[in-house]
Amino acid sequence: MAKDFIVAIELGSAKLTGIAGRKNPDGSITVLAVASEDSTSYIRKGVVYSIDKTAQGLSNIITKLKNSLQADITQVYVGIGGQSIHSVRNMVIKDLPVDAIVSQGMVNELMDTNRNMTYPDYEIQDAITEEYKVDLQYQTDPVGIQASRLEGNFINILWRRSFYRNLNKSFDSAGIAIAETYLAPLVMADNVLTEAEKRAGCVLVDLGSETTTVSVYYRDKLRSIAVIPLGGDNITKDLESLQMEEKDAERMKLKYGSALTDLADIDPAAVLPIDNKRTIESRRFIEVVEARTLEIIENVKSFIPAEYADKLLSGIVLTGGGSNMTNIEKAFREATGFDKVRVAKFVTLSINSKDSKIDIAHDGTMNTILSLVARGDMNCAGNAFGESPFDNQHANNVTTAQQSVATTSTATGTSQTAGPTPREIEEERIKREEAERKRIEAERIKQEEAERRRKEEEERKKNSPFGRFFGTLKRFGKTLVEPENGD
Repeated sequence: MAKDFIVAIELGSAKLTGIAGRKNPDGSITVLAVASEDSTSYIRKGVVYSIDKTAQGLSNIITKLKNSLQADITQVYVGIGGQSIHSVRNMVIKDLPVDAIVSQGMVNELMDTNRNMTYPDYEIQDAITEEYKVDLQYQTDPVGIQASRLEGNFINILWRRSFYRNLNKSFDSAGIAIAETYLAPLVMADNVLTEAEKRAGCVLVDLGSETTTVSVYYRDKLRSIAVIPLGGDNITKDLESLQMEEKDAERMKLKYGSALTDLADIDPAAVLPIDNKRTIESRRFIEVVEARTLEIIENVKSFIPAEYADKLLSGIVLTGGGSNMTNIEKAFREATGFDKVRVAKFVTLSINSKDSKIDIAHDGTMNTILSLVARGDMNCAGNAFGESPFDNQHANNVTTAQQSVATTSTATGTSQTAGPTPREIEEERIKREEAERKRIEAERIKQEEAERRRKEEEERKKNSPFGRFFGTLKRFGKTLVEPENGD
């Protein structure tokens, strides 16, 4: 069987990304393969709009990963996000009998009641417990406390039901099994934010191509999440209004775009080259970029709950492709009033690759997909190319036999301090199988050679003078004993 690895897929508005990685004993991750596809024609604002095209894109990703790994893939982890994801608060109250002591069963009942909440057109993707209120006291763990009233405060994260169905249909059409579906912003936060930032409170802002995700953390808990339908592509579209094509607008945004420019640095007479023949006023370019960037920042600010606005001591953490824009930190400081703003260009995990061809970008664009690999805990590896499925069965039989011996030894009280180790048993199995394969191959070659010689001898005799004479005689004798047609 192929060695263990985790496979994760992220459905982004600009590109579909797949990655295979192996978790190492030291906690690091080795990236084994990376594949990507342009997804602009079938994924919009982070959600599936064309099931057939998405299925084809997924199939292409899996094929690329398989070819790189030289192994089959049995299942994948999927990160979801994008448009319509938002959080709502919910309170569940349970009146208790007199002198009752809160049990785990009572707590579970509150959680189940919350999970069974229904929202028109939306599915609960995750439910987070904020805190419990036992009579008048707030507790993180109410079990064992005597009370007459138990209240649970929850954050439910919702996603539009139709988007969820489209996602599942796309994977079904592509024939890809989903091991687990995770909320991408939450998974990423675990590997981008520090424990101190979560505890002191912060806003994680993922600046994507078509959406901006705003997640608020305080006292180690997610308190709010929302997705704004604005991103870097909106800046590009605004630049197109200055009479330039999309590819030129995107290129100029990446090359010259600045989230904030000091007035003293603006030269009214300066121009920027669009191509060899055309230019644009630098001042107009700056105004367009800053106006849309400011709009995005103002929207981010509006989605920070008022009750936490002055409590978030760790400020704002920026990530995603949009976080690479020049002066983005400075723009957020001035527009939001937060002094602390940092850019998280990479995860806190230790990531390595043995293949120099694998490009692991440190620009905020790989944070989600790497976090999904880190979260996965089930093997996604199938058979290696060229490996027989019976090899796995034989290995399983060997393992079962070893376990049986160990169980018998334990039951009888005997100790097996001597004898081969599992690794030695496996090596011996491989040697035996290799020897058997060689024996069978040699026997096959021997038989083919004998058959070839027999045919050559028959052909030689047939073509000799005596062979031709006896052949003619045999055919003549046959005509004498066979009846004529019609008799």
